[in-house]
Amino acid sequence: MPSPDRSPAGGGDDATQPVVITQTPEWAALAAAHAELAGASLRDLFAADPKRAQQLSAEADGVYLDYSKNLLTADTVRLLVALAERAGLAHRIEAMFTGEKINTTEHRAVLHVALRAPEGASILVDGHNVVPDVHEVLTRMYAFADRVRSGVWTGATGRHIRTVVNIGIGGSDLGPAMATEALRPYTDRSIETRFVSNVDGADIWEATHDLDPAETLFIVSSKTFTTLETIANARTARAWVVAALGEDAVANHFVAVSTNERKVAEFGIDPANMFGFWDWVGGRYSMDSAIGLSLLIAIGPDNFRDLLAGFRAMDEHFRTTPFERNLPVLLGLIGLWYRDFFGLQTHAVLPYSHYLSRFPAYLQQLDMESNGKSVDRAGRPVTTATGPVVWGTPGTNGQHAYYQLLHQGTTIVPADFIGFIEPPRSVTAGQPENGGPGGAIAPPDQPDQHLLLMANFFAQTEALAFGRTAAEVAAEGVAPDLVPHRVFAGNRPTNTLLAPALTPFTLGQLIALYEHKVFTQGTIWGINSFDQWGVELGKVLAGRIVPELASGDEPALGHDSSTNELIRRFRAGHGG
Repeated sequence: MPSPDRSPAGGGDDATQPVVITQTPEWAALAAAHAELAGASLRDLFAADPKRAQQLSAEADGVYLDYSKNLLTADTVRLLVALAERAGLAHRIEAMFTGEKINTTEHRAVLHVALRAPEGASILVDGHNVVPDVHEVLTRMYAFADRVRSGVWTGATGRHIRTVVNIGIGGSDLGPAMATEALRPYTDRSIETRFVSNVDGADIWEATHDLDPAETLFIVSSKTFTTLETIANARTARAWVVAALGEDAVANHFVAVSTNERKVAEFGIDPANMFGFWDWVGGRYSMDSAIGLSLLIAIGPDNFRDLLAGFRAMDEHFRTTPFERNLPVLLGLIGLWYRDFFGLQTHAVLPYSHYLSRFPAYLQQLDMESNGKSVDRAGRPVTTATGPVVWGTPGTNGQHAYYQLLHQGTTIVPADFIGFIEPPRSVTAGQPENGGPGGAIAPPDQPDQHLLLMANFFAQTEALAFGRTAAEVAAEGVAPDLVPHRVFAGNRPTNTLLAPALTPFTLGQLIALYEHKVFTQGTIWGINSFDQWGVELGKVLAGRIVPELASGDEPALGHDSSTNELIRRFRAGHGG
């Protein structure tokens, strides 16, 4: 079970009065530990402890975390764990898993873990077990996906669906888009999946201009069916289908992921083809709900079940494993260590997998929308730095772009490196029936490309940690005037996540790992990681500006002088 709670309240911090973590003795102890480590180097830390790598590592169902290349010691980890205990993390974990309304500003439970709970489990919200509801929707989703994949569901002219276009934004787009790309080797290549999110008309045009409406299915993903960007794109798509196939075709070419049956029916979608979810599912945590319908069609029910099983395995690990061996907790604590005690503002996620190209962008929303907060759950200004700026791209591309800054720049960027022991299924199997070359191929004088990829993966964390001294550079015969340019300071911290292969199960583990990392950090910072009021103001102002831009007469503008002048210049030049 998780480590015992040591918060002053005795059973975890109160939902609306979190402990001010910077006023605790645990925080003071960490500040002292940071001062003691100020001059430490990873070279010295490794030299002093031959078993450091074994001691500072942990594993969960095949996902191995090596955090030994961080500027900390085993004593630091113990102090960080004590901080988590003081913040009431164990209590908050149980509160989330048991359906308490820990999203206090919206008075909602936070139950993305219920989306992957097994049949027969019981998770209560206001006395109602929500798990049967989840599995009822999943059963409908599986049946619908089978109909589309088998050709039983056809377009209005009786032709098979060849392209599925998901229309959403934020969590209704980033999650399924990321996962569909991540699991491309598991997709049915006879059905293409595309994603539209941006209200920029170029997005919907590029997604549809080369498609046949008779073979295209749109999934409109909006909980309220009123999201401005999503509905604007959906109306454009509807007009495109109607122009080609007539009004009656809408029911064959559109389904909805929503809870607003009236709006869905008004659009022309049969409510029988509406897949719902619940207010206790936040958008950025919704990929494994009905929001994942496009992904489910792409990879099929069996692979989707494996994905959910991976989520569930990491959920169980997070809930039951002692904090000192708990992967999400460790990642969260290490990230907090750098954010609050070193003052580092960014965090890079660097997957060494072509298929995880959209994973960092997915994590940007998960982390920055969740923990980009400046008041705690009681509405008080926070006393710590909170969420970092999250960014990254796949290796090895990044090595030829921004790794120069990571190695020799003046900004220290903690980073997570994610790699896999086996290459993806598309490489090992080749899938020649889908246009692949068949088999993992390499010239006789070149190692398998996965070995080249992983050699770079291991080399980068080694180089970042240990660098190269001036004496080592000079010993290689480098001219004295070039020596300073060839020195690598090292001491650049990294976590290494190594998993067997990128499968649906593993992807579920990774997503849940970062979900719970974010939760861990939000709990210690005392903030609500599950609302997003910061996105509202821009929406409200945009709603005021739209009629001002569209007005035929010169509107009376009541903005600041800059915004007023920009609107006037736009109106003067638009459509001219």
